[in-house]
Amino acid sequence: MRLSFADTTPVPVATPSEAPPQLQSEARSFKAAQPAPDEAYLRLKTDMHRRLIENMNLAGLERRPIAEVRIEVAERVLGMLKDDARPLNELELRRLNEDLLHELLGYGPLEPLLNDPDVSDILVNTAREVYVDKFGKLELTPIQFADEQHLLRVIERIVDRVGRRIDESQPMVDARLPDGSRVNAVVAPIAVDGSILSIRRFARIPFDLSRLVAAGALPAPAAELLKGLVQGRLNILISGGTGTGKTTLLNAMSQFIGATERIVTIEDAAELQLQQPHVVRLETRPRNVEGRGEVTQRDLVRNTLRMRPDRIILGECRSGEAFDMLQAMNTGHDGSLTTVHANTPRDALSRLEQMIGMAGLDVSPRSMRAQIASAINIVVQIRRFADGTRRVVSLQEVEGMEGDIITMQEVFRFDQTGLDADGRVQGRFSWTGIRPRFFEVLRSQRIAVPDVLLEGMG
Repeated sequence: MRLSFADTTPVPVATPSEAPPQLQSEARSFKAAQPAPDEAYLRLKTDMHRRLIENMNLAGLERRPIAEVRIEVAERVLGMLKDDARPLNELELRRLNEDLLHELLGYGPLEPLLNDPDVSDILVNTAREVYVDKFGKLELTPIQFADEQHLLRVIERIVDRVGRRIDESQPMVDARLPDGSRVNAVVAPIAVDGSILSIRRFARIPFDLSRLVAAGALPAPAAELLKGLVQGRLNILISGGTGTGKTTLLNAMSQFIGATERIVTIEDAAELQLQQPHVVRLETRPRNVEGRGEVTQRDLVRNTLRMRPDRIILGECRSGEAFDMLQAMNTGHDGSLTTVHANTPRDALSRLEQMIGMAGLDVSPRSMRAQIASAINIVVQIRRFADGTRRVVSLQEVEGMEGDIITMQEVFRFDQTGLDADGRVQGRFSWTGIRPRFFEVLRSQRIAVPDVLLEGMG
């Protein structure tokens, strides 16, 4: 029996964001709330914001009830408008009050975007140009910042809240929002035309495999197989390009780790949303202004081995930490998971080999491959298609070595068959009919194997 069906459903990455505490109830679509800005309005808002900062008691502002702050802002704005003889209608006044509240407590013009559940990425290309990714498509928004200094203030607020800094001496920074959304900022002199801000969104409620199945990312039997592979403590590498949903899939799979296991996560910017009770989260730290104090992923992986972990989850292999992660997988830390940027499962293993070389070790290529082949059991490949949908396109088992080559066998795949009239990707999921060696591992632990997979093997 061959599992096959057409699939045109878009697969979202985790998108909804969580606003700063006082603004969590203020969710609204930016399209409904943000008319195209004009210079006069931006000047008015900037002036009002400056005067509010000068006259309000900002100490402890974020700890005050949102309703109380809203009333004070509204009263002060009315007073300033009266003094300046600037009449505004009710809609304009409501918009101004809301925007000023966002400036004081949140992330300014970005707040409507952060509260839009359909937005998966926010891309600020200088103060005058803000794009969003919605359903896999980029679109320009009407939102703008008043000027470069306004954008810099928002960036500084974001990075300050996670204890990081950004300036001319350190013009690039990775940070995160309170909900775990990933932030990257670049300022002058690196950013030639003005500061750049990129925000990758994450969900309040993490995606689970059932939601990914419903969205068409993979069929239900494949999801059951992934569940079994996690429960069976196989070491899994998730591979994919930028924005394909690797972290979303990693989060979904990690939900099947036992509640009694001690999990240690290692990330550049903490964004994983594990639900188990015993989770230890570690995050890298950049060097300070004196060039000291840096803590790398490799440092954290090494330290993790002294923390008695049952499972290690490395958010993304990027450099020499790959060697230490493979060592951990080979020395009793079964069931570990990590991700890597690569376009195919074979490329993913080649990337690991390159990363081992970055560790500065004198290791022959064959020894590197032997380390990889003995450590990694499964490679899951995920891909983002031209129509914005994301799918698991291959699941391959690492068999071992034949000479100097790592051998793999594909268990499951997605084949694109074409496009429909609306440009949506058409295709089918199917099993290859190969009987993987991990079946015996799962059966020895009494972990069920999907019937459709057994039937597909004849």
